[in-house]
Amino acid sequence: MAKKKKKGGGLSVDPMGWLITFSDLITLLLTFFVLLLSMSSMDRQVVIDAATFFRGDMGVVSKQTAGRIPTRVEEVIKLLERPWEFRDNEQRIRDLLFPDDVLPREIPRSTLDENLKLLERPEGVAILLTDELLFPLGGHELNDPARRLLEVLAPLVLYVHNVVNVSGHTDSLPGRTMDNDTLSALRAMAVLEVLLLSGVPDAKLSVSAYAERMPVGDNRAPEGRALNRRVEILFKNAL
Repeated sequence: MAKKKKKGGGLSVDPMGWLITFSDLITLLLTFFVLLLSMSSMDRQVVIDAATFFRGDMGVVSKQTAGRIPTRVEEVIKLLERPWEFRDNEQRIRDLLFPDDVLPREIPRSTLDENLKLLERPEGVAILLTDELLFPLGGHELNDPARRLLEVLAPLVLYVHNVVNVSGHTDSLPGRTMDNDTLSALRAMAVLEVLLLSGVPDAKLSVSAYAERMPVGDNRAPEGRALNRRVEILFKNAL
């Protein structure tokens, strides 16, 4: 504590000296509270990030992931913006869209690789999904693994800037229970329904049915017919 020396040689207490000590104490307290506040904010952010990851980064569009693009989806969107690289990165795109922790366990990785293809179209790029992944032979009702597979794709359709067309296709063999035009339309509508239920706005979606009129494989061979029985999700080029 500050003291003054009297002219007579004695010491006297400075009555205002306590203000120095008090101001030092207030400064320390203020520093302490600022530190607590910053640590509290950091902890809340860590909890928020962790909760968001475990709730919603599995690929399905939901309230928790609304407005937040998963990193792996963002990478695919960047590739979509460079169509000249899109086809050369087919395996990488499959791995980004369907990492092991989101790929339905009923769908082996080899089955996915054989039945999910990337196509270059004059109007854009397309993801091709054969009926092996989606439908029973000759049918149009999605099974549970197929629905989950499409729900994983939904964030890409939601966040990409492109307008998206969903088209149904068949091989050239006559339908077992209905004509090919009807079958291709029902298959396209089934996929469209899952995307809509997953939160993709209907304004950015359209649907088409081509039956056997747009083959990508040789209908004279079983392998070609299997590839032709498909649904395509086409990301159209910006006009």
